[in-house]
Amino acid sequence: MDHKISESMQKDSQNTNVEYGTQREASENRHYKKYGTDKGLGTMKNMTLENIAKACHGTYIGNGSERQTEIRGAVTDSRQIEEGFLFIPIKGAKVDGHDFIPDVTAKGAAAVLSEVLLESCEKPCILVESTQQALKDIAKFYRQQLNIPIIGITGSVGKTSTKEMIASVLSEKYRVLKTDKNFNNEIGLPLTLLRIRREHEVAVVEMGISDFGEMHRLAEMAKPDICVITNIGICHLENLKTRDGILQAKSEIFDFLKPHAHIILNVEDDRLSTITEVKGIRPVFYGFQEKKPEIYADNIKSHGLKGIETDIHTPQGTIRAQIPLPGQHNIFNAMAAVGVALALEMGLEEIESGIAHVETIGGRINIMEIGGLLLIDDCYNANPISMQSSIDVLSNGLARTVAVLGDMGELGEDEKQLHYQVGAYVAEKQIDALFCSGSLSKEMARGACDTNDWCDVFCFDDKEEMLEHLLRYLQEGDTVLVKASHFMEYPKVVEAIEKEFENRG
Repeated sequence: MDHKISESMQKDSQNTNVEYGTQREASENRHYKKYGTDKGLGTMKNMTLENIAKACHGTYIGNGSERQTEIRGAVTDSRQIEEGFLFIPIKGAKVDGHDFIPDVTAKGAAAVLSEVLLESCEKPCILVESTQQALKDIAKFYRQQLNIPIIGITGSVGKTSTKEMIASVLSEKYRVLKTDKNFNNEIGLPLTLLRIRREHEVAVVEMGISDFGEMHRLAEMAKPDICVITNIGICHLENLKTRDGILQAKSEIFDFLKPHAHIILNVEDDRLSTITEVKGIRPVFYGFQEKKPEIYADNIKSHGLKGIETDIHTPQGTIRAQIPLPGQHNIFNAMAAVGVALALEMGLEEIESGIAHVETIGGRINIMEIGGLLLIDDCYNANPISMQSSIDVLSNGLARTVAVLGDMGELGEDEKQLHYQVGAYVAEKQIDALFCSGSLSKEMARGACDTNDWCDVFCFDDKEEMLEHLLRYLQEGDTVLVKASHFMEYPKVVEAIEKEFENRG
């Protein structure tokens, strides 16, 4: 141990019966109940086995009379299969989904995809070269059958929290489907699209990448009507190299824009602010008043860890937003949601209510009081920008503040300097103590120590040793932040702290 180192949406030319942002298709949609799951939602539009086989360039094998069977859903996880669903087996590093084909047919699957010719199968099978590519092709085809607006969200930091804010606001008027968990990649996004049903009036999808070309493929499937980019930060530098590379890769979200699409961007980001026009579409910017965006916030009042309130000004008027989540970054999330909601012609009162009712999700700034200790669980993932945002939240703690941090991944050749800067930021914000573990986190500790002597710094080689000392150090009244990249497995740190203080209580 080293101590103290001590304009509104228009109708698509292919879907001429749709007008976005209006109370459309009342006779078809309004009688549908708002479901929390996909159970009981019936079939999917035009998703017959014959059409699916054509969409994924597959060979249909089975009873010809079943070609016109319409599926009720599609999954890659055999545990989620339901009667009438299509099963798409994926070959993983440890598990091959093809091994579960007998199980899903027994559970009532309507059909299965397969990369190999099956010796026997009780249900129709569609033979394809790659089930992963077939999944994307099927989702692309299904998207073409849908006539609802889709909001695509990307950015280096804040995709999920922005998605939650946008979904919360839109839910005041529309039946919304949103990305579940972190289903934002080339498997997660198509599965999200395949969850859309007749009841849904808008979909909010998260789009995450780590290399060039990925966003192009995601955008080809989702074809978002509204594109939101939160920021261009420092992550995935191993492949994208620079922030300009990240901007280039993220901008692939615009590759399939329709003529009357909307683009919502953060003007405070120096890279995004350079985007003046895309395919004749002028972005709507949000930020602070100094840069004169269309949507801006001022009169900010923090309530510490209980949340924040602010005025959000728009061309249609001003909202006094009561955000029940801490941290200035949530103001940006709220402004992005305002931009999307106005594009879909929502009223200011509806927007204000949606902001006030937003909720946290597991692992993302989840604040819990346990045995007199206030625990900020933000250990889903980490990069330099999200680290700083979480440290800002921690700095609102009323008593002793403790940052429990770990290594950040995929930062490229500047990874040591970026860790050093996070440690320096901990000290600058006058956090009382920093506990960290991992080889790169030694640079965090060094950055904190070099910045000032306010912060007690404890650095360890592994989290088990760190936990042993951390649990002895923590006391009632402390506010504790836990955050690191996913591979560091810091949820175990949260569990250990919870267990310790539940026992003390």
